[in-house]
Amino acid sequence: MAAIISMSHFAPRTVVYLLVLSASFFPVFAINITTLLSSFPDLSDFTNLLSTTAVAADLSGRTSITLLAVPNTFLRSSDLGNFPSSSPSETYAGDVIRYHVLLEYLSWPDLRLIPAGGKIVTTLFQTTGRASSAFGSVNITRNPESGAVTVVSPTSNATVLALIKTLPYNISVFSVNSLLVPYGFDLMASDTQPPSGLNITKALIDAANFNVAASMLTASGVEAEFERDEGGAGLTLFMPTDEAFSDLPASLRFQSLPAEKKAVVLRFHVLHSYYPLGSLESIVNPVQPTLATEQNGAGSFTLNIGRVNGSVAIDTGIVQATVIRTVIDQNPVAIFGVSKVLLPREFFPMNPIGLNKPSGGGGVGGFSGGVAQPPEISLSPDNSPVLYSPPSHLSSPPGFGDNPSSAAGKKVAARILLGLWCIVFHLLLWQ
Repeated sequence: MAAIISMSHFAPRTVVYLLVLSASFFPVFAINITTLLSSFPDLSDFTNLLSTTAVAADLSGRTSITLLAVPNTFLRSSDLGNFPSSSPSETYAGDVIRYHVLLEYLSWPDLRLIPAGGKIVTTLFQTTGRASSAFGSVNITRNPESGAVTVVSPTSNATVLALIKTLPYNISVFSVNSLLVPYGFDLMASDTQPPSGLNITKALIDAANFNVAASMLTASGVEAEFERDEGGAGLTLFMPTDEAFSDLPASLRFQSLPAEKKAVVLRFHVLHSYYPLGSLESIVNPVQPTLATEQNGAGSFTLNIGRVNGSVAIDTGIVQATVIRTVIDQNPVAIFGVSKVLLPREFFPMNPIGLNKPSGGGGVGGFSGGVAQPPEISLSPDNSPVLYSPPSHLSSPPGFGDNPSSAAGKKVAARILLGLWCIVFHLLLWQ
């Protein structure tokens, strides 16, 4: 009887202990993403893609993630929603969806604390091994003025709209206004949507005043490269006018650059996304990667885009150009004429002699995200830089200028002169 009483007394504590012990061998939380999103009809297309591409199954064993969900309105305007789940593009579409799964729990307060330089976050796509280099990550930035949070990839941007659901500290679901496209993906590569086939060189020649740019595109071979990319996320080209090339200082030796570097400079003039003029004028994230960025690594060969005196300004860190005309704007390609050749910091000095103040007015810091303007170089009347002015033969020795500090120099000189006279006087006495 005593044994029975003893067991009954300790049984509840034992059961609780066993439950806690057994729980340690099982996940605390398993994500059923489709159930979580089922109460949001505006996300039905995105939820369907999660299921048909098996991404939902990938998430069932994970915790601490942030999902960037694209509402039906924005998803249906992209080409991903047109992929049938039974086609060979299922893995392709699945990787695009995996690119929207951030492997880190982020709340609204976390997004408000994003630093000015942005925050790199790895996505589920990076874990597949199919991501090119480190392009399976995204950069999250926040505009300090408007508070807008933008998720940036090398080929696309998406602005965070709202928090849909959160289960701290396992999952957050945010809605975004655009589909994020991983580097190297071509959403328009289908039989029903062929590339636009725009002949970029012909468009430049027909527009007149772009003959130098057209000839460089043809000679470098990058023209064909650009036209192959037209069918993807699109292209935005900033083409310098003939006057812009003629204004380049001879000291830069631009034309003597090796062919491979000229090709990089041309890629530096191209964004791997289609931006009509209105989008450039209201761009959220000013720092934009270029085609040269994709070949040379994240953070290199970037352009800073903003507005100066009512015009779109493009800053490279050493020169600022303005968009002066639209050559062609035909989705998925936009070509804009710019007032200067865009010189990358990676190839040219920070203050190249002979470059005038950027056109369009205002310093480079005149728009959000701008970098410091290099010191302006004073030019003599004959337009040659005044680097050194030799002193005349009447110039005073150092320490004898017309300033308060010259008094001490005069006293020292007087003492030295007095000492010399004393030596001469004693020599005369001894003779």
